[in-house]
Amino acid sequence: MFNEVPGLYDQVRPGYPDKLFADLGTVTGMGERSSVLEVGCGTGQATRSLAAFGCSVTAVESGREMAALARERLAGFRDVEVETSTFEEWDDGGRRFDVLVAASSWHWVDPSVGWRRAHDVLRPGGWMALLGNVVVRRPGEPEVYAETADLHERFCPGNPGWGHPPLENDVRSTNEGWGLVDDPGGLFGPTIVRWYPTVQWFNGDGFADLLRSTSLYRKLDRDVREPLLDAIAERIRTRMDDHVARRYLSELRVGQRAG
Repeated sequence: MFNEVPGLYDQVRPGYPDKLFADLGTVTGMGERSSVLEVGCGTGQATRSLAAFGCSVTAVESGREMAALARERLAGFRDVEVETSTFEEWDDGGRRFDVLVAASSWHWVDPSVGWRRAHDVLRPGGWMALLGNVVVRRPGEPEVYAETADLHERFCPGNPGWGHPPLENDVRSTNEGWGLVDDPGGLFGPTIVRWYPTVQWFNGDGFADLLRSTSLYRKLDRDVREPLLDAIAERIRTRMDDHVARRYLSELRVGQRAG
Protein backbone atom coordinates (compact mmCIF):
# COMPACT_ATOMS: atom_id res chain seq x y z
CA MET A 1 0.00 0.00 0.00
CA PHE A 2 2.62 2.58 1.07
CA ASN A 3 5.08 0.90 -1.28
CA GLU A 4 3.38 2.85 -4.09
CA VAL A 5 4.37 6.24 -2.64
CA PRO A 6 7.57 5.84 -0.58
CA GLY A 7 8.91 9.33 -1.28
CA LEU A 8 5.62 11.02 -0.37
CA TYR A 9 5.35 8.89 2.78
CA ASP A 10 8.84 9.89 3.85
CA GLN A 11 8.14 13.56 3.19
CA VAL A 12 4.80 14.12 4.90
CA ARG A 13 4.27 11.49 7.60
CA PRO A 14 5.01 12.67 11.14
CA GLY A 15 8.10 11.47 12.91
CA TYR A 16 8.56 11.12 16.66
CA PRO A 17 9.83 13.66 19.22
CA ASP A 18 13.41 13.50 20.47
CA LYS A 19 12.06 13.27 24.03
CA LEU A 20 10.31 10.01 23.15
CA PHE A 21 13.58 8.42 22.06
CA ALA A 22 15.39 9.81 25.09
CA ASP A 23 12.79 8.18 27.34
CA LEU A 24 13.00 4.94 25.33
CA GLY A 25 16.74 4.88 25.92
CA THR A 26 16.34 5.57 29.62
CA VAL A 27 13.72 2.86 30.15
CA THR A 28 15.45 0.14 28.13
CA GLY A 29 19.07 1.08 28.80
CA MET A 30 19.67 1.18 25.07
CA GLY A 31 23.18 2.27 24.14
CA GLU A 32 26.23 1.57 22.01
CA ARG A 33 26.42 -2.10 22.98
CA SER A 34 22.73 -2.79 22.39
CA SER A 35 21.26 -4.68 19.47
CA VAL A 36 17.89 -3.42 18.24
CA LEU A 37 15.37 -5.03 15.92
CA GLU A 38 12.93 -2.69 14.21
CA VAL A 39 9.80 -4.24 12.70
CA GLY A 40 8.28 -2.36 9.77
CA CYS A 41 10.84 0.42 9.40
CA GLY A 42 9.12 2.05 6.42
CA THR A 43 11.47 4.63 4.95
CA GLY A 44 13.61 4.72 8.09
CA GLN A 45 12.11 7.68 9.95
CA ALA A 46 12.39 6.09 13.41
CA THR A 47 15.44 4.05 12.40
CA ARG A 48 17.58 7.16 12.17
CA SER A 49 16.81 8.05 15.77
CA LEU A 50 17.49 4.50 16.94
CA ALA A 51 20.82 4.44 15.09
CA ALA A 52 21.79 7.71 16.76
CA PHE A 53 22.18 5.78 20.03
CA GLY A 54 25.20 4.09 18.44
CA CYS A 55 23.61 0.66 18.74
CA SER A 56 23.37 -1.91 15.96
CA VAL A 57 19.97 -1.89 14.24
CA THR A 58 18.42 -4.62 12.11
CA ALA A 59 15.37 -3.17 10.36
CA VAL A 60 12.78 -5.39 8.69
CA GLU A 61 10.48 -3.93 6.02
CA SER A 62 8.13 -5.87 3.74
CA GLY A 63 7.77 -3.21 1.03
CA ARG A 64 10.60 -3.36 -1.50
CA GLU A 65 10.41 0.29 -2.54
CA MET A 66 10.11 1.43 1.07
CA ALA A 67 13.08 -0.73 2.07
CA ALA A 68 15.14 0.61 -0.84
CA LEU A 69 14.48 4.20 0.22
CA ALA A 70 15.30 3.32 3.83
CA ARG A 71 18.67 1.89 2.76
CA GLU A 72 19.38 5.11 0.88
CA ARG A 73 18.38 7.30 3.84
CA LEU A 74 20.39 5.19 6.30
CA ALA A 75 23.53 4.73 4.24
CA GLY A 76 25.55 6.93 6.59
CA PHE A 77 25.04 4.62 9.57
CA ARG A 78 27.60 1.84 9.78
CA ASP A 79 25.65 -0.57 12.00
CA VAL A 80 22.23 -0.48 10.33
CA GLU A 81 20.95 -3.26 8.08
CA VAL A 82 17.60 -3.19 6.27
CA GLU A 83 16.19 -6.60 5.37
CA THR A 84 13.18 -6.99 3.06
CA SER A 85 10.61 -9.35 4.58
CA THR A 86 7.46 -9.51 6.62
CA PHE A 87 8.17 -10.07 10.30
CA GLU A 88 6.17 -13.29 10.23
CA GLU A 89 8.39 -14.79 7.48
CA TRP A 90 11.67 -13.09 8.40
CA ASP A 91 14.70 -15.36 8.90
CA ASP A 92 16.27 -14.30 12.19
CA GLY A 93 19.27 -16.62 11.64
CA GLY A 94 19.37 -17.32 15.34
CA ARG A 95 20.02 -13.67 16.19
CA ARG A 96 18.71 -12.30 19.49
CA PHE A 97 18.13 -8.66 20.41
CA ASP A 98 18.00 -6.40 23.43
CA VAL A 99 15.15 -4.20 22.20
CA LEU A 100 12.40 -4.65 19.60
CA VAL A 101 10.80 -1.47 18.26
CA ALA A 102 7.76 -1.13 16.02
CA ALA A 103 6.87 2.42 14.98
CA SER A 104 3.30 2.72 13.64
CA SER A 105 3.64 -0.78 12.20
CA TRP A 106 2.68 -3.44 14.75
CA HIS A 107 -0.98 -3.41 13.71
CA TRP A 108 0.13 -4.86 10.35
CA VAL A 109 1.65 -7.93 12.07
CA ASP A 110 -0.46 -11.06 12.60
CA PRO A 111 -0.89 -11.10 16.40
CA SER A 112 -1.16 -14.89 16.51
CA VAL A 113 2.44 -15.00 15.22
CA GLY A 114 3.92 -11.62 16.07
CA TRP A 115 3.81 -11.53 19.85
CA ARG A 116 5.36 -14.98 20.29
CA ARG A 117 7.96 -14.20 17.66
CA ALA A 118 8.82 -10.90 19.38
CA HIS A 119 9.24 -12.70 22.69
CA ASP A 120 11.45 -15.36 21.17
CA VAL A 121 13.84 -13.01 19.31
CA LEU A 122 14.46 -10.95 22.44
CA ARG A 123 17.07 -11.90 24.98
CA PRO A 124 15.90 -12.55 28.55
CA GLY A 125 15.21 -9.14 30.08
CA GLY A 126 14.77 -7.59 26.63
CA TRP A 127 12.25 -4.86 25.89
CA MET A 128 9.36 -4.50 23.45
CA ALA A 129 8.47 -0.93 22.41
CA LEU A 130 5.53 0.26 20.33
CA LEU A 131 5.64 3.82 18.99
CA GLY A 132 2.73 5.56 17.34
CA ASN A 133 1.04 8.82 16.45
CA VAL A 134 -2.63 9.19 17.39
CA VAL A 135 -4.53 11.96 15.59
CA VAL A 136 -6.38 14.07 18.17
CA ARG A 137 -8.42 17.25 18.41
CA ARG A 138 -8.85 19.95 21.03
CA PRO A 139 -12.21 21.45 22.04
CA GLY A 140 -13.06 24.65 20.22
CA GLU A 141 -10.22 24.43 17.71
CA PRO A 142 -11.01 24.22 13.96
CA GLU A 143 -10.33 20.69 12.74
CA VAL A 144 -10.13 19.53 9.13
CA TYR A 145 -12.49 16.57 9.30
CA ALA A 146 -15.19 18.67 10.95
CA GLU A 147 -14.86 21.19 8.11
CA THR A 148 -14.92 18.54 5.38
CA ALA A 149 -17.32 15.86 6.66
CA ASP A 150 -19.82 16.77 3.94
CA LEU A 151 -17.15 16.23 1.26
CA HIS A 152 -16.24 12.83 2.68
CA GLU A 153 -19.86 11.74 2.58
CA ARG A 154 -20.37 13.15 -0.90
CA PHE A 155 -17.46 11.27 -2.46
CA CYS A 156 -17.48 8.12 -0.31
CA PRO A 157 -20.72 7.87 1.68
CA GLY A 158 -20.97 5.57 4.67
CA ASN A 159 -17.27 4.79 4.99
CA PRO A 160 -16.86 3.36 8.53
CA GLY A 161 -13.44 5.02 8.80
CA TRP A 162 -14.87 8.53 8.63
CA GLY A 163 -15.29 10.30 11.93
CA HIS A 164 -13.95 12.99 14.19
CA PRO A 165 -10.54 12.38 15.78
CA PRO A 166 -10.80 11.69 19.51
CA LEU A 167 -10.24 14.43 22.04
CA GLU A 168 -6.68 14.69 23.31
CA ASN A 169 -7.66 14.16 26.96
CA ASP A 170 -9.66 11.04 26.09
CA VAL A 171 -6.63 9.49 24.41
CA ARG A 172 -4.40 10.32 27.37
CA SER A 173 -6.70 8.24 29.57
CA THR A 174 -5.72 5.05 27.68
CA ASN A 175 -2.53 4.74 29.69
CA GLU A 176 -2.42 0.99 30.26
CA GLY A 177 -1.61 -2.00 28.06
CA TRP A 178 -0.59 -2.00 24.41
CA GLY A 179 -3.24 0.29 22.99
CA LEU A 180 -5.44 -0.80 20.10
CA VAL A 181 -3.47 -3.92 19.15
CA ASP A 182 -4.22 -7.38 20.56
CA ASP A 183 -2.85 -8.09 24.04
CA PRO A 184 0.17 -10.44 24.21
CA GLY A 185 -1.05 -12.26 27.30
CA GLY A 186 1.75 -13.19 29.66
CA LEU A 187 4.60 -12.81 27.17
CA PHE A 188 5.49 -9.31 28.38
CA GLY A 189 5.30 -7.53 31.71
CA PRO A 190 3.31 -4.38 32.56
CA THR A 191 3.66 -1.51 30.12
CA ILE A 192 5.11 1.92 30.68
CA VAL A 193 3.02 4.43 28.69
CA ARG A 194 4.02 8.00 27.88
CA TRP A 195 2.50 10.69 25.64
CA TYR A 196 4.09 13.53 23.68
CA PRO A 197 1.94 16.23 21.99
CA THR A 198 3.10 17.15 18.50
CA VAL A 199 1.66 19.17 15.63
CA GLN A 200 2.17 19.53 11.88
CA TRP A 201 1.03 22.56 9.88
CA PHE A 202 -0.11 22.33 6.26
CA ASN A 203 -1.63 24.29 3.44
CA GLY A 204 -4.43 22.66 1.46
CA ASP A 205 -2.23 20.82 -1.02
CA GLY A 206 0.11 19.65 1.74
CA PHE A 207 -2.76 18.29 3.82
CA ALA A 208 -4.09 16.41 0.79
CA ASP A 209 -0.64 14.85 0.35
CA LEU A 210 -0.66 13.81 4.00
CA LEU A 211 -3.99 12.05 3.55
CA ARG A 212 -2.71 10.55 0.30
CA SER A 213 -0.01 8.79 2.34
CA THR A 214 -2.38 7.19 4.90
CA SER A 215 -3.99 3.77 4.70
CA LEU A 216 -7.58 4.98 5.08
CA TYR A 217 -7.32 7.04 1.89
CA ARG A 218 -4.99 4.72 -0.01
CA LYS A 219 -7.64 2.00 0.27
CA LEU A 220 -10.02 4.12 -1.80
CA ASP A 221 -10.18 3.69 -5.55
CA ARG A 222 -8.09 6.34 -7.22
CA ASP A 223 -11.11 7.82 -9.02
CA VAL A 224 -12.73 8.38 -5.61
CA ARG A 225 -9.65 9.35 -3.63
CA GLU A 226 -8.23 12.03 -5.90
CA PRO A 227 -11.44 14.08 -6.41
CA LEU A 228 -12.07 13.87 -2.66
CA LEU A 229 -8.57 15.09 -1.82
CA ASP A 230 -8.81 17.87 -4.40
CA ALA A 231 -12.06 19.02 -2.80
CA ILE A 232 -10.53 18.89 0.70
CA ALA A 233 -7.56 20.97 -0.45
CA GLU A 234 -9.90 23.54 -1.99
CA ARG A 235 -11.98 23.69 1.20
CA ILE A 236 -8.85 24.35 3.27
CA ARG A 237 -7.80 27.11 0.88
CA THR A 238 -11.16 28.85 0.81
CA ARG A 239 -12.55 28.36 4.34
CA MET A 240 -9.51 27.77 6.58
CA ASP A 241 -7.08 30.40 5.27
CA ASP A 242 -4.95 27.65 3.69
CA HIS A 243 -3.30 26.92 7.05
CA VAL A 244 -4.38 23.97 9.20
CA ALA A 245 -3.02 21.90 12.07
CA ARG A 246 -2.78 18.14 12.33
CA ARG A 247 -2.43 17.37 16.03
CA TYR A 248 -1.07 14.12 17.41
CA LEU A 249 -0.23 12.47 20.64
CA SER A 250 2.93 10.52 19.96
CA GLU A 251 2.84 7.44 22.16
CA LEU A 252 5.46 5.19 23.68
CA ARG A 253 4.42 1.83 25.12
CA VAL A 254 7.22 -0.29 26.55
CA GLY A 255 7.14 -3.68 28.29
CA GLN A 256 9.83 -6.15 29.34
CA ARG A 257 10.02 -9.71 28.07
CA ALA A 258 8.62 -12.16 30.62
CA GLY A 259 10.53 -15.33 31.36
